Amino acid sequence: MSALWRTRQFEYTWLRTVGHRYVNFWQVTEEALIFSCKSLKLKLTKMDRDRLMQSYLELKAWPDAMAALKGLKASGVRLAFLSNFTAAMLDQAVKNSGLGDIFDDHLSTDKVGAFKPDPRAYGMAMSAFGLGKEEIAFAAFGGWDAMGAKWFGYPTFWVNRAHAATEELGVTPDGIGNDLNDLVAFVQNWQK
Repeated sequence: MSALWRTRQFEYTWLRTVGHRYVNFWQVTEEALIFSCKSLKLKLTKMDRDRLMQSYLELKAWPDAMAALKGLKASGVRLAFLSNFTAAMLDQAVKNSGLGDIFDDHLSTDKVGAFKPDPRAYGMAMSAFGLGKEEIAFAAFGGWDAMGAKWFGYPTFWVNRAHAATEELGVTPDGIGNDLNDLVAFVQNWQK
């Protein structure tokens, strides 16, 4: 059920963006959950639905995140989330992980009414930082997101924790690594 739920989340974000029927990611997540349970003929009570949805407000960062992100921040790198999550979801994830003083901004696709990989979503970073594409290093955790950022024109690093195959979409990330320590090395070399 979990795999179907996650896949349907992405499919719904893409369909809603292409169809110009944007709703926030919280609603997409709930709709995908309901669809997944119906598809698998699983009974989904209100209590179960609330508990499963709540799990998105309990997310925490990977263990390597704190040190890596603090190191980037200390070296003068400005950081922001650029996410399909709502601002409330991002705020809670940052709070859960103790990363409140790390990020300059939370750039939710709610601001532009289009989910990644739509160019409007990626363009938020340029507006937030007042920088050109070539001045922003984009770190993605999903291969599809790395491709979308690369299509947009950002120097792109893929944090490929799952060791997944690179997407076959005509571009490759500028760097690929296993965790945020690899991202730090990429950013340090990229800044030179």
